[in-house]
Amino acid sequence: MSFEVTILGNSSASPTHSRHPSSQYVNICDHHLLIDCGEGTQMQLARYKIKKSKISQIFISHVHGDHILGLPGLLLSMNLMKREQPIHIFGPPELFKILDVFFKYSDTQFCFETHYHIVDPNKRSVVFENLFYKVIAFPLFHRVPTTGFLIEERSKLKKLNMEVCERLKIPFTFYNDIKMGKDYCTPEGKWIKNEELTFPAALPISYAYCSDTLFDERVIDAVRDADILYHEATFMHDRLDRAVYTMHTTAKQAGIVARQAGAKKLIVGHFSARYDDLEPILLEARSEFPNTEIAQEGKTFILE
Repeated sequence: MSFEVTILGNSSASPTHSRHPSSQYVNICDHHLLIDCGEGTQMQLARYKIKKSKISQIFISHVHGDHILGLPGLLLSMNLMKREQPIHIFGPPELFKILDVFFKYSDTQFCFETHYHIVDPNKRSVVFENLFYKVIAFPLFHRVPTTGFLIEERSKLKKLNMEVCERLKIPFTFYNDIKMGKDYCTPEGKWIKNEELTFPAALPISYAYCSDTLFDERVIDAVRDADILYHEATFMHDRLDRAVYTMHTTAKQAGIVARQAGAKKLIVGHFSARYDDLEPILLEARSEFPNTEIAQEGKTFILE
């Protein structure tokens, strides 16, 4: 099953000449998601040849401008393109008040359905699930209500031991039940345990997205064992006082979160515009968690 994350923007409050505010595109089993939608997101989608018409779900972490100012423009462009498919938007209640005011006074009438899903920023909850994946929202700790998002594959089916199945002449019509963990009963009434007919299923893959947040051990618990953890690293640790004042995280702290959570890989982003060179940020995060990469715009990370 495909599971890919493409970085569209990696800057914090202000865009720079070469960096854009926060946004990421996720393709999981040919379902197309957007996480946050900072200014210029639809231009980044075009730049990296991602069709905005495919996006069916948008997850917004909080209502600061660098995470939402691209959303009205993206929705308006979809409307101009005569989109027909509905779109589902997940975020805090304040987000929908902002959108409603914008579209009311711009006299916008959408030609497609827009479904609002309010996310409670104070508790961990499953906000979406289908046969292929689920999205879990969890609290972050910022100046306004903020949530992170954990995207998890649904539990995978077991793999058939075809040598045994063929030797026992099990009809293929039973294969799906066996993959789901059921035992098999022969025509003679003998039960064959599932463990004899299958190999263990691969573990589900997960991607954790932590946008703006103060360093907090509760975040570590929320993202434990993620295959890839994206975590903000707005400042370097020599500006810890500024990070605490603005309720952000340093690169060093992001590395600590990844190490203590048992993540397999860390991606750091949401960089302050004060940093032209991102290499020192990368090195600082790697001092705590070596398997760290920069959330380089245009780069696609493949989860497998």
